[in-house]
Amino acid sequence: MNKQQVEKKIQALKKELNQYSYEYYVLDKPTVPDSEYDKKLRELEDLEKQFPELITADSPTQRVGDQPLDSFEKVRHAIPMLSLGNAFSSDELRDFDRRVKQTIGKDVSYICELKIDGLAVSLRYEDGQLVQGSTRGDGTIGEDITSNLRTIRSIPLSIHEKNTIEVRGEAFIPQRSFITLNKQREENGEALFANPRNAAAGSLRQLDPKIAASRNLDVFWYGVGVWEGKEMASHSECLTYLSSLGFKVNNEWRICQSIEEVLDYVEYWTIRRPNLPYEIDGIVIKVDALSDQEALGYTAKSPRWAIAYKFPAEEVVTTLRDIELSVGRTGVITPTAILDPVRVAGSTVQRASLHNADLIREKDIRVGDTVILRKAGDIIPEIVRVIEEKRTGKEKEFSMPSHCPACQSELIHIEEEVALRCINPNCPAQIQEGLIHFSSRDAMNIDGLGERIIAQLFREKLVQSIPDVYRLEKNELLKLERMGEKSATNLLNAIEQSKENSLEKLLFGLGIRFIGVRASQILAEAFQSMDHLQQATYDDFIQIDEIGTKMADSLVQYFSDEKVQKMIQELSELGINMTYKGPVRSESSENTTFSGKVVVLTGKLEHYTRNEAKEKIEALGGKVTGSVSKNTDLLIAGEAAGSKYKQAEKLGISIWNEEQLQQALEEE
Repeated sequence: MNKQQVEKKIQALKKELNQYSYEYYVLDKPTVPDSEYDKKLRELEDLEKQFPELITADSPTQRVGDQPLDSFEKVRHAIPMLSLGNAFSSDELRDFDRRVKQTIGKDVSYICELKIDGLAVSLRYEDGQLVQGSTRGDGTIGEDITSNLRTIRSIPLSIHEKNTIEVRGEAFIPQRSFITLNKQREENGEALFANPRNAAAGSLRQLDPKIAASRNLDVFWYGVGVWEGKEMASHSECLTYLSSLGFKVNNEWRICQSIEEVLDYVEYWTIRRPNLPYEIDGIVIKVDALSDQEALGYTAKSPRWAIAYKFPAEEVVTTLRDIELSVGRTGVITPTAILDPVRVAGSTVQRASLHNADLIREKDIRVGDTVILRKAGDIIPEIVRVIEEKRTGKEKEFSMPSHCPACQSELIHIEEEVALRCINPNCPAQIQEGLIHFSSRDAMNIDGLGERIIAQLFREKLVQSIPDVYRLEKNELLKLERMGEKSATNLLNAIEQSKENSLEKLLFGLGIRFIGVRASQILAEAFQSMDHLQQATYDDFIQIDEIGTKMADSLVQYFSDEKVQKMIQELSELGINMTYKGPVRSESSENTTFSGKVVVLTGKLEHYTRNEAKEKIEALGGKVTGSVSKNTDLLIAGEAAGSKYKQAEKLGISIWNEEQLQQALEEE
């Protein structure tokens, strides 16, 4: 195909893939299997590699393309993002209704929406393109988190509305993703997120967008700020229009003609909220007519035309019958309470994590106690307290064991940690959890090698270590329950494909203590190969920016282990790549044109993709950011530069065209 034909094909693929994403992530009605989406995405990636000048910001391949940021820039909201007043009872809602009618002088219609428990965010589109995403912050000034919001697949990168529009919504983490995330953090010895709201906020404030991308965030849109579009008569009309533009609007909103209908809606969702796959903490009630909203106005902190009804927390009483122990990937021993089955927040609960011995002592939890149970964030069961007055004297105090429940090795208590650990590398429980981590998306990304398959492989003694994964044969897989010819072939292909991963994926997959996704990337770029990593000393590690003393100690201890050395040798002999394949920052970047410069790229470049230009500038000591501010030193403008060009002119910032960029790069 010639370039013109390729461009036409790329446009068709982008349209198809964006439609598939809309159907899957917004409508929740996929029309094609994942394999079809993946096939077309790979085709698009191949074409864009051949013709990088045809890559655009709204391409599905560009959702996670940014390098980690050093910090978030501040964003001033053109129209403040105000908070809402709260109501905690039906009487308070009736008082709200009375105040509204008294001011308006007539009956009004209300629109009720589920109050998503997440992080308030906004997106700004110019000429149909997403140009900026930010947090609410204090309502007046937020933070630019564009690169993180772009990773949320339900967010359209482009829309049909060409006028400038700022949409506002609530980013959240679905319940299933929240449970998985906290499970991973507990295994890694990291602090747990208290609730989904904190998890969403923490994810969107990660400086590395790849971390945000790995946490399966989503967002519902509920309104607009700045809008140079057509006039709307009501909030409900606005929601309908946002939905037509491709934004994910929560479909459970309802128009109510009276406060009694509002109370019925509140009661309905008070009962049914546990059945939702996401967290809500109340109901938002708004006057529907925009003219009525204008007449009601605002206080200094909140609109007079809206209020948030907050749900009460649900707590139940049950009996703790036993305490079981489990072993995580890093050897952490976690006690779990076994409870009399009890229904709380919509589901039956029989187990609740007790986390560690300190928590058990602090709450004086004993086997046989009557306890108060709730779901933290309405998701994670936790014991609030013991009802001591119900003790009979038959309750038994619990003490942590001295030996691992899975392998009987002696447990150790590492200084400054509350957890007990099993440090036996051959512990069967740790091996299984380690295999699950090794094959996960942020690690070796072996599609099809999930928890169930690993348990089967381990039980049948087909996989007892990481290298065993790469020795699997089809005839062995076909013996597994519910494993057919196609599934076995796909799994083996995924295993084979993982051999080509860059070093940082393998490094993270090995599960070295304190070494997460970001640290793995830094180490891989710094040392370039597994051989160099294994030969590095504590001093070598500690010299690297962002690698602290705990990380350095952990790395030295890990790579000095003979069993680890043998495993890495086996993996190498099995064909697993042991080198870094990513971009490398130049060592001689201190005295270049871009040294210490803050650079912004905008518009369409002909000779480079946006990522290529960014990598070249950063390799020469520059820092590429996403938005123009007083701290920007240089704007590089391609075709159709847009608002960033105007902002740079206004601030007196030096502006280059692509020819000047090309010349500067060639001279270095």
